[in-house]
Amino acid sequence: MAVQTDERPQTTPTPDAGSGAGTAAASSDGRTLPKPSPRGITVAVVLGLFLAGGIWSVIDLRINFASLMDSWANTQNFMGRALPLDFPAWDELLRGTLTTLSIVLLATLLAVLISIPCALMAARTTCRSAALRTSSRVFIVIMRAIPELILALFFLRIYGFGAGAIAGILALGLHSVGMLGKMYADAIEDHDDGPRQAQETAGAKRIQQIFGSVMPGITPAVIAHALHRFDINLRASVILGWVGVAGLGADLRAAQGVGNYPRLLALGLIVLLLCILVEIISGRLRMKLLGRAEPSRFGVLWAWQKLRSRWSGERLETRPSLGSRTIPPWDGARIARFSHIGLTLALILASVVYIEWSALLALLASWTDADVSSWEVFTGEFHVAAFFTGLVDLPEESQRWFPPHDGDIQSTIFAQILVTIQIALAATFLGALLALPVGALAARNVAPRPGLAQFFRMVIVVTRGVPELILALLLIIIMGLGAVAGTLALALGAMGLLSKLVADSIEDTDVRIQDALVTGGAGRAQVFFAATMRQSAPAVVSHVLYQLDVNFRSATLLGIVGAGGIGYQLEMARRTLQWEVVTYILICVVAVVLLIEAVSVFMRRLMR
Repeated sequence: MAVQTDERPQTTPTPDAGSGAGTAAASSDGRTLPKPSPRGITVAVVLGLFLAGGIWSVIDLRINFASLMDSWANTQNFMGRALPLDFPAWDELLRGTLTTLSIVLLATLLAVLISIPCALMAARTTCRSAALRTSSRVFIVIMRAIPELILALFFLRIYGFGAGAIAGILALGLHSVGMLGKMYADAIEDHDDGPRQAQETAGAKRIQQIFGSVMPGITPAVIAHALHRFDINLRASVILGWVGVAGLGADLRAAQGVGNYPRLLALGLIVLLLCILVEIISGRLRMKLLGRAEPSRFGVLWAWQKLRSRWSGERLETRPSLGSRTIPPWDGARIARFSHIGLTLALILASVVYIEWSALLALLASWTDADVSSWEVFTGEFHVAAFFTGLVDLPEESQRWFPPHDGDIQSTIFAQILVTIQIALAATFLGALLALPVGALAARNVAPRPGLAQFFRMVIVVTRGVPELILALLLIIIMGLGAVAGTLALALGAMGLLSKLVADSIEDTDVRIQDALVTGGAGRAQVFFAATMRQSAPAVVSHVLYQLDVNFRSATLLGIVGAGGIGYQLEMARRTLQWEVVTYILICVVAVVLLIEAVSVFMRRLMR
């Protein structure tokens, strides 16, 4: 009995007449993958240059295992001098914490108020004028390119060092427009434009379309991005203390200036815990607003949600029919929304009161036998009248910053700019090496167990909560001044942010493709590299380039505390009051930031 087999004669397929030469060549030599396209080759070349630049920077900056081991003795010596910790008095700690939180909250509010109209003018769906859209986009990019430290220096020159609060609010607020304006404009363009078009067809005016359909649709994204920016501003506010902005950063600067390492480490721990707490709270609220996750079972938020849903259900069951009523009932969800709004307004009002009326705080401090002078000196003189008075002096102060001049140290400035680029490249390269495995294991559709994904998510939260400035200060004390400390600090910070972005990108992939490969018998590694990574690769590359931009701006700021790069020259120019040199350095920094931004936009277009 003959056995029938599935073997078929192997024949060379004949290409169709209409097929291209590339297809014919691919078929004739048995190739299963298409030939690389010019777009793919360009992407590979850019990524290869980034990889080569990162390796070159690591080698040239002498970041190696031997350097780390040589610092072990310094680490033991530092811990011996820094322990036990010296925490400040409760009233001093409360003063610094409230000042920092008030500045950050008001700065974020200012950024939101400016970013919303900028985004409306930058989005295609809400602005028909191409010139207005371009102008708004340029303003947003410039605000993102100018470091908040430069803005703080400028406003401190206008309002004086006694008004550190207003300088910090304006600096953080204007710089935040660069991020929030872009995010809000993208949210407007990505939002369903159908409701707005329906209102336009019905004869509604432009302002009615904006408040009737556009703003209600993007409100969750507006709040979520504002919470994220609040978290970023909290970490950024610490570095502003080095130039005179009040708060915990100024306390850190004072402790570092006198070599009080027990107080420095204690304040660093307080800042770390505060950043982690804010990160956890804002992360929970962002996920809830965007509908990405529910509160953990048996947690505080879970208990509140259960009570709210039970309250809503009982009211809806017992409520009589209201006929054509259009106003929603006062159920648990509506009560919660208005409670959140009321709490936010109360916090904003409290921040304004704290910054504005230091006499009231001094009175409260006197009731508790606290040091009244500390409340008055460090709170800052933020008054509405002083704000407008400072605006009058704006033209005169601007003349001191222009025209830009290199101060006869052009070669030194360019050399330090190159070092700053090396720090950013090395930190991004090292951070990506750590972030890719951590982010993959933090993704729920990749981790072998849910508990493992939750563990790495907590690692990401803790890592993101550590300000780069705190890491840089500790590494400078241990390893000495230079680019190595700044690079390692930025690398650890990059790992926290990149890991989160990588994990979110992997979780956003289409799991149906992965399930299909699993059904076909593919292993876990095969599914990860054949489906998961291929889907998330464009987003991961965009995140890495974004991190390079962030690291370059952060390296500029960390140089002020001795972590290498152009920041040191910036600090020297500030101390000698050479403001035209500060402007020259700023122009160089902005040029590099815009170049990185152009490369990022170019790569995103190629990988679409």
